[in-house]
Amino acid sequence: MNAFIARTSLAPRHVYRQFAATHRKMHIKSIPMWTGSSDNYAYLVVDDKSKDAVIIDPAHPEEVAPVLKKAIDDGSIKLIAIVNTHHHWDHAGGNTKLRTALGLPNLEIIGGKDCEKVNKTPAHGQGFNIGSIAVKALHTPCHTQDSICWFMQDGDDKVVFTGDTLFHGGCGRFFEGNGAEMHKALNETLASLPDETRVFPGHEYTKSNAKFCMSVLQSEAVKALQAFADKHRETQGKFTIGDEKKHNVFMRPQDPEIQKATGETDPVAVITKLREMKNNFK
Repeated sequence: MNAFIARTSLAPRHVYRQFAATHRKMHIKSIPMWTGSSDNYAYLVVDDKSKDAVIIDPAHPEEVAPVLKKAIDDGSIKLIAIVNTHHHWDHAGGNTKLRTALGLPNLEIIGGKDCEKVNKTPAHGQGFNIGSIAVKALHTPCHTQDSICWFMQDGDDKVVFTGDTLFHGGCGRFFEGNGAEMHKALNETLASLPDETRVFPGHEYTKSNAKFCMSVLQSEAVKALQAFADKHRETQGKFTIGDEKKHNVFMRPQDPEIQKATGETDPVAVITKLREMKNNFK
């Protein structure tokens, strides 16, 4: 099993079987940042054949640069770009410092229009390639207006990097948007991805999200999410879009129990009320 596959020691048994059964050219390494405070993740995505690679949201170069330097020096990767999910400092604020730390002042920066030093912003549905990995930009304005989720596919392997738009069991705050935008982002744009698409969010918030979900919906799927989060410190990439449709209350506005809990039936009103409830949840 390749060392670049993220934290497989934390994976449930079915994930071990999946990794063993499928040869992947796309390798993902999680790089935790500010663990114990904001619990961010940067992600190194590598195409096995070409060694082309991108680093997603490397906001804290002090923790990210040593990992990249080692991989570059030992020939494991050829870094072609920084990719950002949105402009907030804890996602895009390390772009310039990382370029300097790596001695790559012209390293391309791909992301939303307001990201630090960005020089490429693909339109919605457009993208680029990392070797054999096809990358597609999914514009999901709400948390910020320049939020982009990055869908990547290499053969049968499908993943999406969701920044602060979608978390396991939750979603981001509506800092620059509203419930209608988040409903579209989650329940139209992301929900349209193949169910087997693995989700890699920008923070480790699963434990607190599961606790909130349980306060709204005591389903078997939510109970399973909470049990997994209680046992594993890191959960990134361990759940799929199909899983989120089952245990993420923000992706279930049609659920009668959630409508009852919010006192709303219109999907946008349900999402808006859920976010208000989550903001005040202890």
